[in-house]
Amino acid sequence: MSTDTSAAPDRTDAGEPTPPAARGPVTSASYSVTVRLTADVDPASIGRIATAVGTAGGAVTAIDVVESRTDHLTVDVTCSAADAEHSQEMVEAMGAVPGVQVKKVSDRTFLLHLGGKLEVASKVPLKTRDDLSMAYTPGVARVCLALADHPEDVRRLTIKGNTVAVVTDGSAVLGLGDIGPGAALPVMEGKAVLFKRFADIDAWPICLDTQDVDEIVRTVELLAPGFGGINLEDISAPRCFEIEKRLRERLDIPVFHDDQHGTAICALAALTNALRVVDKQLDAVRIVVAGGGAAGTAIVNLLLAAGARNVLVWDREGILRPDDERLSPAKRDLAARTNPGCVRGELPDALTGADVFIGVSAGNVLAVEDLGRMAERAVVFPMANPTPEVDPVRARQYAAVVASGRSDLPNQINNVLAFPGVFRGLLDARATEIDTPMLLAAAEALAAIVTDEELNANYIIPSVFDPAVTTAVAQSVADAARATGAVVELPGRPGLSD
Repeated sequence: MSTDTSAAPDRTDAGEPTPPAARGPVTSASYSVTVRLTADVDPASIGRIATAVGTAGGAVTAIDVVESRTDHLTVDVTCSAADAEHSQEMVEAMGAVPGVQVKKVSDRTFLLHLGGKLEVASKVPLKTRDDLSMAYTPGVARVCLALADHPEDVRRLTIKGNTVAVVTDGSAVLGLGDIGPGAALPVMEGKAVLFKRFADIDAWPICLDTQDVDEIVRTVELLAPGFGGINLEDISAPRCFEIEKRLRERLDIPVFHDDQHGTAICALAALTNALRVVDKQLDAVRIVVAGGGAAGTAIVNLLLAAGARNVLVWDREGILRPDDERLSPAKRDLAARTNPGCVRGELPDALTGADVFIGVSAGNVLAVEDLGRMAERAVVFPMANPTPEVDPVRARQYAAVVASGRSDLPNQINNVLAFPGVFRGLLDARATEIDTPMLLAAAEALAAIVTDEELNANYIIPSVFDPAVTTAVAQSVADAARATGAVVELPGRPGLSD
């Protein structure tokens, strides 16, 4: 999940820099390597190699004999680590085993990306002259002329009806910041893969080599005829607000900034169920949101629309308040809607007596002990990536329910729970826009997937691989779109059916 990283640098209450978090005990496939090495034929050699990896804190996931000779074995050892430095430590540990020589190290994540993660495939056969004459010239000309006469049919006679543009300028990629459009492409490819895997939507990465708002808006306008929806991705605040606003005004297809609204949908769904666990009501709890950028603003907007009444937002300027002249217009507006009384202070001050903490800011901005200031049966969502605002594991001693963006812990709040189903519903309904009632419908549907029998502190949000997720979210969004009338009605034509 991508979250805004506009909050303050890591620090302690005293203003001193917070030391980097210690490496966690959990290894990950994202830092897995396959090491080709040779070993002597001592029967204990393989065991010593596995022991070396374990001693270094890694996890062996596979050992494959590539070649066997009378005097040596060639072996591929696949193992996972906690980070890149840890991977190197494991390789060195294997190389230090007597009788072992490391020949080659392959990073499995980089291997997976070789050549990119997407391809174009034909949906129709092209095996005969007849096939070619219908799919291309001369038959295709008949379809072109028909669309010239009836442009509303483009959605059902072309890929437009099932295609989304994933658009970025590379200015706020994951937790990596402004790394540019080329470096952002693997993320956009990944987003497109998720669209296909979870919602059977054909999405394509569009990485723009500009951060000028006017140029981005105009470029997307020019590209829009070929797409049924626009997914804005990893564009920094506050430019993302203006880009989305202007595109929504100018285009007749839905424009959805996932870092804002996808995050907000998932956060609201998770909070809905967390409050069920602790037996509290949304309109009665005190909520603190860390991060007043894209994700934080969207979360606050959706929380208020859902009925929340007491929200404070903290960012680099402290608790946001409308009389703070340092604030940007977007943050001042956010402060006016959340802190009309101009409450002052820092993040620990905001947490005093709070029931809920939601973090979409930066890593390690909060000491875990400060969670002790919160009310009983507190809910804590440190969602910043790749490093949460506070250690989710240690947070459990202070909170009744903890969720984060991490895949290696329970209750992962991941945008893939939302955006595939949202766009599936928008495309199915032939929606021309997306609005707040559709976002609320998506959050409600996502929360409802977790039944009363399943609900507990470690299971407040379904798995991204639960097949019910996309179906439920898509249906709720499609129904909400049709209820608003923001859809294209396609007239029946001879020879055409959906």
